[in-house]
Amino acid sequence: MLETAQGVKVKVDGRNVINFCSNDYLGLASHPKVIQALQQGAEQYGVGSGSAHLIAGHSQAHHELELALAEFTGRERALLFSTGYMANIGVMTALLNAGDTVLEDRLNHASLLDGGLSSGARFQRYAHANSQHLAEQLAKAKAKGNKLIVTDGVFSMDGDMAPLAELATLAREHKAWIMVDDAHGLGVLGAQGGGVLEQLQLTQDDVPILMATLGKALGCCGAFVAGSEALIETLIQSARTFIYTTALPPALACASLTSLTLLRDEAWRRDKLAELSVYFSEGAKRLGLEILPSVSAIHPVIIGDSGKALAVSQALLVDGLWVTAIRPPTVPKGSARLRVTLSAEHDKADIDYLLTRLAHHCH
Repeated sequence: MLETAQGVKVKVDGRNVINFCSNDYLGLASHPKVIQALQQGAEQYGVGSGSAHLIAGHSQAHHELELALAEFTGRERALLFSTGYMANIGVMTALLNAGDTVLEDRLNHASLLDGGLSSGARFQRYAHANSQHLAEQLAKAKAKGNKLIVTDGVFSMDGDMAPLAELATLAREHKAWIMVDDAHGLGVLGAQGGGVLEQLQLTQDDVPILMATLGKALGCCGAFVAGSEALIETLIQSARTFIYTTALPPALACASLTSLTLLRDEAWRRDKLAELSVYFSEGAKRLGLEILPSVSAIHPVIIGDSGKALAVSQALLVDGLWVTAIRPPTVPKGSARLRVTLSAEHDKADIDYLLTRLAHHCH
């Protein structure tokens, strides 16, 4: 149980620890300006939104956040959802039916897999980040019906990036749509924090459907889908996870708008995070730790055996380091790992201490 505000130095079950397992990549979850925006938002709009967006729950704060997210991502419109899980399921069930095909990366997040499975479309998985395998599956897909390629932008348990430029080319060749979940890339990658699409200079034409969350780098709660006017209007009319649920508290929209401003204006947070990521990777390699190549703030340390991964995680907690063990079925069998996530609020001394203790417990 977390007993303090989210951050780098936290108290867990009565123990003071350094947090290396949060998705608060830019350190905005407890930022004074974000807290102030939440408080002011609650004073203006109250706490609960009171209704679904399409009845009486859509506030000026929601509207302003949607406009800002559309502008930030370079898209025509954006639509808020209560969670990333609901956004992913909402998009796929709205856009696909039994005559269609959905093709997903084997390591996609559970919400993307569940969205594909619940859509009623023919569901296929391609080998992780393997454009050739996807091309073969696209070639075999039915000529009739829509085809949707779905991928994480940054993979949440591996930290690597999807080959989106190649996927976008394949989508054009096969007249398919492409959807990217950039929950772990938005705010972290790209010069302005626009995520994998900014990093790779891909537009709305290249990747028509972008989903990202407000609860990771933005440090708030909720999610959004951004794309064309036609996409957003279709979701408003057909995405059941948008239509039939209470809107996010308006105060959270106020807080997210402030977070978005900080994310955009304080580029030093991204720069520092990138520097710390390189520092951790190089240090881990020097110590002979088995790590996966990462372009993000996510740095998996592969242990292999689930029991050992749990034991190392527990030993680190005793050392004052909070690092979660991730085991199958979340990751493939035999690849249990410690999922180290970095924040712009960490410093090199924190990482040095983590590396020292990892080396002690893993070897």
